[in-house]
Amino acid sequence: MENTAVVEVHDLVKRYPGASVRALDGVSVAFGRGSFTAVMGPSGSGKSTLLHCAAGLDRADSGVVRIAGEELSRLREPRLTEARRRRVGFVFQAYNLLDSLSVWHNVLLPQRLAGVRADRGWAEEVLRRVGLAGFERERPSRLSGGQRQRVALARALAGRPEIIFADEPTGALDLASGREVLGLLREAVERTGTAVVMVTHDPAAAAWADRVVFLADGRVVGELAAPTAEAVAGRMTAVSAR
Repeated sequence: MENTAVVEVHDLVKRYPGASVRALDGVSVAFGRGSFTAVMGPSGSGKSTLLHCAAGLDRADSGVVRIAGEELSRLREPRLTEARRRRVGFVFQAYNLLDSLSVWHNVLLPQRLAGVRADRGWAEEVLRRVGLAGFERERPSRLSGGQRQRVALARALAGRPEIIFADEPTGALDLASGREVLGLLREAVERTGTAVVMVTHDPAAAAWADRVVFLADGRVVGELAAPTAEAVAGRMTAVSAR
């Protein structure tokens, strides 16, 4: 794994209107190329807010976010959207697929929205790797939850992103399907050098990562390298008791 950071956030602060506390309160963290990081914490700790700000989906009130050295706070639309589409892939718990489109067109959609020529050969390879070769013409509504999440992962990988942000990607899946998706994320890290940042509440899912970053009350309160499910569960118990 390279040490070069693909995403850096420094001293991020984020408040939501009407909230009495900061969703993010001075968060600083970096995610290296070819690394797999899980982000965990109690409900309301700022996990998803961190992911959305680091990915450029939401803007922090203050602080710095850099993706591949490019500072997002300096970008205005549509350059921010362009940078996000060029460098970042997304996988969400709710899949965010369009049932009006086939699997194939869902996978190619981000590249078409970005106005770039789709690499059809790579898209075919990605679908093969996630076990969906032969499903190109199917509609997402005809697939199982695990298959739909694999389509979402193929869509994220098809653009050759430098980093994939995954928000509870196994939360709606059964145990076997969840393991398949986690294995595919692990493979993306090891075979393509893509960085993965995954928000999860599941210690077993976090154990697939290289490290776990723990949040509480909008702050980073610890990290765990080479995690096991047991070690993550123990640390989460301590974090939740703060």
